[in-house]
Amino acid sequence: MSWESVIGLEVHVQLNTDTKIFCSCKNEFGAEPNTNVCPVCLGFPGVLPVFNKRVLEYAIKVGLALNCKIASYTKFDRKNYFYPDLPKAYQISQYDMPICESGYLEIEVNGALKRIGIKRVHMEEDAGKLIHEKDYSLVDYNRTGVPLLEIVSEPDLRSPDEAYEYLTELKQIVRYLGVSDCDMEKGSLRCDANISVRKKGDTQFGTKTEIKNLNSFKGVRSALEYEIRRQIKLLEAGETVIQETRLWSAERQITIPMRSKEEAHDYRYFPEPDLLPIEVSLDMINNIRKELPEMPRERRHRLVKEYGITDYDANVICLERDFADYFESCAKVCKSPKRCANLMITILSEKLNDLGIDISQLKISPNALAELVDLWEEGKINNLVVKQVLEEMINTGKSAKDIVEEKGLSQVSDEGELERFAKEAIEKNPKVVQDYRSGKKNAVMFLVGQVMKATRGKANPQKVRELLEGLLED
Repeated sequence: MSWESVIGLEVHVQLNTDTKIFCSCKNEFGAEPNTNVCPVCLGFPGVLPVFNKRVLEYAIKVGLALNCKIASYTKFDRKNYFYPDLPKAYQISQYDMPICESGYLEIEVNGALKRIGIKRVHMEEDAGKLIHEKDYSLVDYNRTGVPLLEIVSEPDLRSPDEAYEYLTELKQIVRYLGVSDCDMEKGSLRCDANISVRKKGDTQFGTKTEIKNLNSFKGVRSALEYEIRRQIKLLEAGETVIQETRLWSAERQITIPMRSKEEAHDYRYFPEPDLLPIEVSLDMINNIRKELPEMPRERRHRLVKEYGITDYDANVICLERDFADYFESCAKVCKSPKRCANLMITILSEKLNDLGIDISQLKISPNALAELVDLWEEGKINNLVVKQVLEEMINTGKSAKDIVEEKGLSQVSDEGELERFAKEAIEKNPKVVQDYRSGKKNAVMFLVGQVMKATRGKANPQKVRELLEGLLED
């Protein structure tokens, strides 16, 4: 029997506003527990929430980027439930009148674009954080009142791989907008997955389960793969799938029952009496639309067309907006955008990782990097030297040209000089020469290495190989 999975994702994104959604407490990660709190976010009697307008602007920005309809009239609601990390015993959220509805996001599936519906995007406040020790639990209320957007997809995803692709694209879009860092380790992006299975060809949905405790995209994919197998096994054995909420255990690689799945009436939603409804003007929407950056997918396609780089290079470059901005600034003035992409994706990215910084903290201008790219493109230095020069540029702030001149790193391309080194390598390695002449053509690379070593990495490796092969064939 052939089965099909039906997946919908609920993604919570913490917004990077300076203050919380309904009070003036700092919105920051990593502060001492229970220091960024006040009577409002702790739910003391008699206090009143005051809405942070920046949250509305960010919500509209995300909605527009996800092709949503933006509500001209929206309101907040109380979602009632009792839990230790919710001091008011209710959460201020949105129920029947969300700020954004009926959008979509496109992902690539088997080389073709697939449109995934966005059911809604709504604003709400975050709850606190429970910290579980061996015999007790503690509550940190710093996160209480941090502004959240909940982005709810339609059940249009049909595989864990599609879910992974959707999350990757969504994260890129949100980061490009600059409204969140989407750092899952900090809890800035959290995901719950709804999953059911049905026989292929059926139009009715099966009974779904919701999976929580997903703290990585890889975890989302693994949890969905496990839950699909579990549900199919139940149905093929003649049993039923129970609608419930389950936890993902990354250690055991299984889902575990948590509680029965709540319905909307369980939360006893009603309009938030302490906050007025919000009217959103068309002028406000249009002004925010003008602020939208070029989206990742469109940018990837443009970079391939405009700079002649590969799809792979464009995908890597466009992962981060700052990185893509830096590439474009460099590519516009250097002689080889392709070589620029190669340098940034390999050598520069490795160096940034080693230093633990991102491209915005790099103290080398795009023009200075373009000079290094040009030296490489013109054959004045080889790829081995490029890394050395880049490291020196980062350490000293000197230009690529000055470093190459001061350290004598110019590439040796003179055929007479290279031939002398090539002949020395041949004379000193008769066994390798014999291997080459007996048919082991890759043996020439050992000799290339010997010449590179003798020239302290400054020889043109392509010319060295050509010279060696010519000498060995004589």
